Formats: sequence, C-alpha cells, structure tokens
Amino acid sequence: MIGQRLYRARKAAGLSLRDLGAQVGLTHAAIKKYEDEQATPPSTTLLKLARALNVRTEYFFRPETVALDRIEYRKRSTLPKKRLEAIEHEVIDQIERRIELENLFPSPPVAPFAPVHGLPKQVSNLAQIEDAAEEVRKAWDLGYDPIPDLIDILETHGIRVFMIDTNADPKFDGLAATVNQMPIIVVGSNWPGDRQRFTIAHELGHLMLAGRLTDELNEELACNRFAGAFLIPRKSVLQELGSHRSYIEPKELALLKEEFGLSMAGILYRARDLGVISPAWRDEQAKLFRIKGWHVTEPGKPYPPEKAHIFEQLVFHALGEDYIGESKAAELMKMSLTVFQTIRSLEGSDAASHQ
Repeated sequence: MIGQRLYRARKAAGLSLRDLGAQVGLTHAAIKKYEDEQATPPSTTLLKLARALNVRTEYFFRPETVALDRIEYRKRSTLPKKRLEAIEHEVIDQIERRIELENLFPSPPVAPFAPVHGLPKQVSNLAQIEDAAEEVRKAWDLGYDPIPDLIDILETHGIRVFMIDTNADPKFDGLAATVNQMPIIVVGSNWPGDRQRFTIAHELGHLMLAGRLTDELNEELACNRFAGAFLIPRKSVLQELGSHRSYIEPKELALLKEEFGLSMAGILYRARDLGVISPAWRDEQAKLFRIKGWHVTEPGKPYPPEKAHIFEQLVFHALGEDYIGESKAAELMKMSLTVFQTIRSLEGSDAASHQ
C-alpha cells in the first residue's frame, strides 16, 4: 500500500526518484525499493517523505479506491506526459479525500448524478447543441437567467468539481472524467472567473454529449458551442441583443459579461453563432481585440472566480456531527492541526484553497 501511494505522491509532485532521494537523504535505489514494496520505510523516513511530498503521513495508509476513467482534456495533446501524470495524481488525491469524507456520513450528503432525459440520441449539427444545452437547463430548473454559482449548480446535480493550481501550466484548460461511475470536472483555481466558467461548461458538454456526436462534428467545437449556449442561452442572447445587429458597443459586451459570466469574446461568438452579427464583423472585432491586447486581458473588472466550497463545508458538517475529530478534519484538508484550529476559530483566512 505504501509503495503505490509513495509513487503517486512523487508523480503528483513532479519529482524523479533522484530528486526525491536528494530531498530526504536517500539514494534513488532506496526510494525505488519503497515504491516496489521491497522494503518498508521506517517512521522517521516516512515523516521526511511526507514533508518532501507535501502530504500527511496518513496519506500513505489510505486505501486505494480511485481510478480515473474516460478522461477528456481540452488541450491534452500539448501537455507533457510528466505534467499530465502529475495533474491526474493530484486530482486523484482530491477525489480520494472527497470520497472518504462523503463515506463518513450515514446517508449520502450529495445527490447522485442522474442523466438528463430528453437529450437527442444523436447530434449531427451544431444547432442541435443549442437544444441540448436548453434541455439540461430545463431539467435543472435554471430557466434562462444567469447562473451566479456554476459549481454549486453542478454539485447539486451530482457532478463533483475540483480545482488545482495551474500557474505552471498555461496549456492546461481543464478535464472531465468519471470515477467509480461518478462524473467529475477539474479546472484551474487561479484562473479568472469567466475562464473557469467556460471551462466548466465546456467539460459539462463532454459529459452530456458523450456518445451522441456524429463523426462529422468536432467534439471540442461542439463542447465550445454547448458551453456558450449553457451560460447564455439563445433566448437570453436575442432578448439582450436583438435578432440582428450591425454593431455592438464594447461596453455593452462588458455589461453582458458582468451579468452572465461569459467573456466578451465568448459573447461575440454567441452573437455570431445565432446570426445576430455576421461572421465577418465578428472576425473584425477579434482582430481589434488582439490589437488592444483584449485577447489576453479583457478591459474592466475581472469576473470573480468560482468558489469550490462544498468540500470545506462537508468537513465542518462532519466535525459538527462528531463523525470526525479535529485531527482527521485537518488531514482531509491537507493542513496542520494548528492551521486548522485557527481557521475553525474564524481567526484565519478562507481555507477553500486547501482543498
């Protein structure tokens, strides 16, 4: 058990056998023996390994319960294999802690995922994706209004959303997968809110459209269309912009971004897709955005990031019901007992980033 988890933690940290050995004062061969279960590290060495890998010693004794299935990366092909492995191991660690936490409750604290009925069995054109997005909104009673807390909506319907720090991975744009038949979505914790929301909605598209797209449709483009339609549905676009426009003021785009949480560029795409503006005019605006640097940072106040607070909330729920003690709560949140006690006493900062 320790060997496999040591291997996973090392991969998640992006360390080679030699790198880890150097940090804890061992040879790479000694680390390899631990990973291959040919030797068991003494408690003093285990503590050093835990510190070097930024895990608690309890991590090494957690049972193996998770495997990622049907992984879909938005830009998988451009990420180095080493970093893909690190991302997957980091995600698995979060999922394991989430499953362990949920299993502490006498009844499931989160509703199971239920497929949306009414989706077309086969999607052969992009126009049908509009209908699919509206069908999901209808099934989830979202109407046509903006969705202020997207993560909360997905969690409410059994889709777990996890965040990872991706500052070192500008090429990572999120992933969707299943774990023990449970759908999950992963996004960057450090991204602007509008990018997070589009990625979450894009990955939701992967989950909802899986097995439905015909061969002539590009899955990435289809999921982009789904994301836009889910965040600002057709009816809302036409209501806000009208059925035909020859020009849209940038400030108008900024106000719609503030309302619906979709980027200004994304709203232009929606307007083009629905025939409100011409493709040529959209392309002109894209050139203008590039000239002004708006393709990197759009003007105005950034849309606030999404908050993945469900895990932290469940930890304190379990603590309040005596399902766990402070030590276990701190372990689940990957922090020292002292830091956890400070946060519990409301004297520390928001701990959501420790998920």
